[in-house]
Amino acid sequence: MALEERRRYFRIDDEINLFYKKVDEKVLSETSYISESILSNCSLATALKMASQETALLMYRIEKNHPDIADYLKMLETKIDLLSQAITINTAEFQESSTRNANISAAGIAFDSEESLEVGQYLEIKMLLVNCMAVIVVYGIVVYSKPNDDLDKHFPYTVGVDYINLKDQDRELLIRHVVKRQLQQIRGQRESTNSV
Repeated sequence: MALEERRRYFRIDDEINLFYKKVDEKVLSETSYISESILSNCSLATALKMASQETALLMYRIEKNHPDIADYLKMLETKIDLLSQAITINTAEFQESSTRNANISAAGIAFDSEESLEVGQYLEIKMLLVNCMAVIVVYGIVVYSKPNDDLDKHFPYTVGVDYINLKDQDRELLIRHVVKRQLQQIRGQRESTNSV
């Protein structure tokens, strides 16, 4: 990805749950690997948001004519959201040990790594964005791998990855996550400044 393209997106330092595995370039072009199902093409949270947007107009009509039914349907939607969050949190790959520092944008990610990775290596990356309870699965290519400046014993390397073929829905989710985290960090800085 071009430098100008990367600069179009805000970046944020965050601590996220991240799991990656090395993949062969062939996996990226195998059509059999890419399912047309909505859950394969974007995260569960994104899929549910898209479904909610599609039903919003119907809900508005139901609310006007049948407020009790609308209230019941909203409760069902809340239950579905809670179930999706529970499924996301209990995903076997996301354990305490997979939490690491990362610098995230909608164009790529840099993260602390246990190992040095080869430039040009393809990765499948799964990240859990806790503040919106979304799991994003994306392919990327390693653009750099260098010793970690923090001298972290668990993560002695920092790896930079550019995303490949990131779905538009997941890019939007990442942009929202970055903006939300920036606002939270700015608010936190103001509060700590005001309390001094």
